[in-house]
Formats: sequence, C-alpha cells, structure tokens
Amino acid sequence: MKTLTMIEMQGCPYCANAHRAIDALRAEGGVYADVPLTFIDENNEPERTQPYAGQYYYVPSIFMDGTKLYEAQPGQGYEAIYAEVKHAFDAAGRG
Repeated sequence: MKTLTMIEMQGCPYCANAHRAIDALRAEGGVYADVPLTFIDENNEPERTQPYAGQYYYVPSIFMDGTKLYEAQPGQGYEAIYAEVKHAFDAAGRG
C-alpha cells in the first residue's frame, strides 16, 4: 500500500469536500480505512510543497510517489471530488 500526500489550504471549500470524502471512505472500512495519508498545508508549510512545485495550481491536490493523481478544478462539487479521492485511494491500495 502506498502513501498519499494531499496539499491543501485552510478555508478552501474544495479541501473541505475532500476531507468529507476521506471521512466517508474511511467509514466504509476495508482498504480505505488503512490508506496512509499525509497532509501539507500550503500556507503553513510552503517548504514541504517544494517537491511538487510546478505540478499543481489548485488545491486540494493528491500525489502518490510524486505523481499527481488529482487536482481540484474550479466549480467541482462534492460528488466529483469524492470520485477523484476514491480513485486516489484505490490507486494507493493497489500500490
């Protein structure tokens, strides 16, 4: 199983929906409960975003082994964000 890294910002509504999706997936149990996930706050820890510089513009962005799996897009609703977070969790579970 691979570790996911999510870059986020406080107050970001898309990040809040991603956290909501993560909570829902973890509640489902199984592999979703065990996927390791590291969070980086872009504003509070800018130095930790350096390995991902130039690979994303919007947050949240989710990476696995330095490869971007998801980057939020303006206007995305919860359902779209949930599907993308689930896809990332599935990829990590197969890793």
